[in-house]
Amino acid sequence: MEERIETKNINLCIIFIKVKNKSFESAMDRASKILSHLIENKNLRRGNWVKMNVEDLEWLCKEARTALENDEMLIELEAPLNVVGDVHGQFTDLMRFLELGGDPKDHKYLFLGDYVDRGDNSIEVITTLLCYKVLYPKSFYLLRGNHETKDISNLYGFQDECSARYPDARLWETFNDVFSYLPLAAIISSRIFAVHGGLSHSLKDINEIKKVKRPIDVPENGFIADLLWADPQPDIQGYNESERGTSYTFGQDIADDFLQKNDFDLICRAHQVVENGFDFPFFPNQSVVTVFSAPNYCDEFGNRGAMLKIDSTLLCSFDFVEPDEADQKVDEYRPATPANATGRITE
Repeated sequence: MEERIETKNINLCIIFIKVKNKSFESAMDRASKILSHLIENKNLRRGNWVKMNVEDLEWLCKEARTALENDEMLIELEAPLNVVGDVHGQFTDLMRFLELGGDPKDHKYLFLGDYVDRGDNSIEVITTLLCYKVLYPKSFYLLRGNHETKDISNLYGFQDECSARYPDARLWETFNDVFSYLPLAAIISSRIFAVHGGLSHSLKDINEIKKVKRPIDVPENGFIADLLWADPQPDIQGYNESERGTSYTFGQDIADDFLQKNDFDLICRAHQVVENGFDFPFFPNQSVVTVFSAPNYCDEFGNRGAMLKIDSTLLCSFDFVEPDEADQKVDEYRPATPANATGRITE
């Protein structure tokens, strides 16, 4: 009698494992199918969209949120890895960077935020990134940018794109729910601090980032806002008001103090368009590097896009995507994104 009960329990256990594995495989298969469809359209012509099923997108957001919840708010990563800055809805350029950096199945990536708005294909960009996050959760990492918020993405294109393409769905709200679970910063090999925006006088201890509870509605001020919004400014000491109308700018002294206090060598951030795709704002001091990965940003700047490559010895180099000449227009000034519609900088 005892032997029969034991056998029955073992059989039940085997059945449970098989069902669980089947569910896991179907989730991976579904994400792979969505991703394959996007890769097939990696050379998408300007002004076109990749047709995707809204049910697939809603399912993907649910799966990606689960994957993101497993990441700490302050991620600790080890090199080698590729670091990508602002993408801003430029799908074909994103695919070019992924080709340069290698298949995410075999190469680690960290994206610094600002996936949506400005460009024509924000849905393709964020869907591609979320597919990779679901498929490779321990080698593909996404941080939050200031455009991964409702206040900004309803002004600069993402909400309009979602409404135009899926008018009967609440897709914009669904994506924003995922955004509220994105980590805020990362530490690479204990030596490099990575973030979308910059530093904060409100952040007294870097471990405070780890204590932030999700989901997060980004506040108007405080260290969460600063991590997403702050900029380096080479001609100041300390902190200064930002022309963006929110957060602050910070000087080299602030960066140096932060690095010394935390025993870091470099602050890697995005958030600002730069002509060559990367820039050391305090050059010749190299305490801070800006990485921007949207070439010919807003069809106006004619800038390169860059990707930072960090090898296992922490040697840093850059790969570039040049602007497509056919997409270039007149190079003229385009102001920075304000915090809200009443910010001092306006479109």
